[in-house]
Amino acid sequence: MCGRFTLSTPPTEIAHHFGLAEEPKLEARFNVAPGQAIATVSDSGGGRRPVLSLRRWGLVPSWSKDTKIGNRLINARAETAAEKPSFLSALRRRRCLVPADGFYEWAGEKGSKQPYCIGLEGRALFAFAGLWERWTDPQGEPLESCTLLTTAAAEQLRALHHRMPVIVDPADYALWMDPGVEEPDLVSSVIDRNLGGALEFYPISKYVNDVRHDDPRCLEASAKQPGFF
Repeated sequence: MCGRFTLSTPPTEIAHHFGLAEEPKLEARFNVAPGQAIATVSDSGGGRRPVLSLRRWGLVPSWSKDTKIGNRLINARAETAAEKPSFLSALRRRRCLVPADGFYEWAGEKGSKQPYCIGLEGRALFAFAGLWERWTDPQGEPLESCTLLTTAAAEQLRALHHRMPVIVDPADYALWMDPGVEEPDLVSSVIDRNLGGALEFYPISKYVNDVRHDDPRCLEASAKQPGFF
């Protein structure tokens, strides 16, 4: 699964990486949590460049009576998303990229779990595979929200957790965001080519456990180990 992540890459690099028309106004984040507004990148249509939008993390289906359901829909299993009413429509037409440069996982016994920071070498920027939806409240006010797709963990991460977020290969960005692509096989192929095998991890301080902590200290190693970024 994925319940916390980081995005501290400078906005200029984010704009270049995703081919955005303009540099986004984003502050560095070191402990992004569900329920918060997160950066998402979507197809803008008409052959124009992708657009970055803030959407609440925790998907609220258009048919939902209220937003509470979003607390339970921060992740969607890639293997079954097409079978779930909450995700089916978004999987077909509203796929997005969620920029990140790391995420957290906890491993060990309950009550004494060790947090780990996971990411690409050098804290390189990458993108989670996301789905987004638009919900409207009784007063007519819209809310856009999103969820992150997960898949079976790559071999090197299984000691931490049996699931991990889908990391989209940059070569598949346009295909993943294209609302005109609804073929299940094409969508599945993007998920199957995820970059999970390139991820590294290291143990960090339990400072990150408190969601109110959102600064570089969240990334500090509890015990440096060779070979990790």
